[in-house]
Amino acid sequence: MGTILAAALFLAAGQANAGEVIRIKIDKLAFVPAEISARVGDTLEWENADFIAHTATEPHGAFDVMIPAGATRRLCSRMRGPSPIYCRFHPNMKGELRVM
Repeated sequence: MGTILAAALFLAAGQANAGEVIRIKIDKLAFVPAEISARVGDTLEWENADFIAHTATEPHGAFDVMIPAGATRRLCSRMRGPSPIYCRFHPNMKGELRVM
C-alpha cells in the first residue's frame, strides 16, 4: 500500500504540472527552510549542499526521497495536509511540509 500511496501523493518531476517550484536546501544537516508550505501541484525540489547523502522521508510511507551529496531531487505535491519530514540517516534532521 505504501508504494501506491506514494504514487498517489507524489509524482516524479518531469511530469507536467502547473504549480510553482518550492526549493528546499539541505545544508549542515538541516532542511532550509524547515517549515515548507506548498500547494497541490507544486514541485518540491530538494538540493543537497552537504557532502553526505540525505533523505526527505515522510514517516507514514507517503514518500522517501534519496538525495545524494551534491544532488537535486524533485517531487510533485498531490495531497493536502501537514506531513512531518525527516532524514532516515540523520533522524535529528526534521521539518514539516504543509500542502494546501
